[in-house]
Amino acid sequence: MNADLNDCVSRVRRHSDIVPGLALVLGSGLDSLVEAMAEVQAIPYVDLPGFPEPGVAGHRGELVLGRLQGLPVAILRGRSHFYERGRMDGMRRPLELIQALGCERLVLTNAAGSLDPDLGPGRLLLISDHIKLAAEGPLLGSTDSARFVNLVDAYDKSLRSGLRRAAEHERIALSEGIYMWFAGPNFETPAEIRAARFLGADAVGMSTVPEVILARCLGLRVAAISVITNLGAGMTDAALSHQQTLQVGRRAVADLRRVLCAFAEELNRAG
Repeated sequence: MNADLNDCVSRVRRHSDIVPGLALVLGSGLDSLVEAMAEVQAIPYVDLPGFPEPGVAGHRGELVLGRLQGLPVAILRGRSHFYERGRMDGMRRPLELIQALGCERLVLTNAAGSLDPDLGPGRLLLISDHIKLAAEGPLLGSTDSARFVNLVDAYDKSLRSGLRRAAEHERIALSEGIYMWFAGPNFETPAEIRAARFLGADAVGMSTVPEVILARCLGLRVAAISVITNLGAGMTDAALSHQQTLQVGRRAVADLRRVLCAFAEELNRAG
């Protein structure tokens, strides 16, 4: 463990001795989940060496420790995107810290555009796999053998099963499909959306995939859920905007919150 990471751990331990049974990364407009937590301790990213400074509306920039349905959890309230600074490893230190605190399970959330007309705004999509065609990757420049990450099981089957059970328990529709990463910050063109659909993608977005790769390199078990905020470019006459992403995210967050609370409760019961 390097000195900066050790420093991060020490700073966190001054606030809380929680060993998280689950970590969550909250995407655009989705951070109200913190309101469901107990014993909350929030630490601004700026107080943790190596943490990013989120520059996107809807991303607060805090590490939150507490309990969700009795389960000790860590929440990364905001993320760094490739399009902000041209780096795909912006979330490396937060994920390294999660691992260093003893956490083994990670659930990522994001706002995404749907490529399926039957999967409209306000719905939830459990990610089963992803497509990343960009040459860049979050492990470029790494020199140890861990950089050759096996992504066959990138999205953990057991965690996905647990999230499906949680959704069924709450009677919330949870589709499952493939997420395709685009660099952003511009939205995709109609031609790019047609290409993504042809390649088998069910949703598109500008986050999550770099974090999945980093997390798997660190040995974390990963699941991810998208909140669908719009249909892809050219599929409707509606103009796309980040404001729309935030507005629809707020409407759908109640369903996501119920699913994650039920999931945490099941994990807590299982010990």
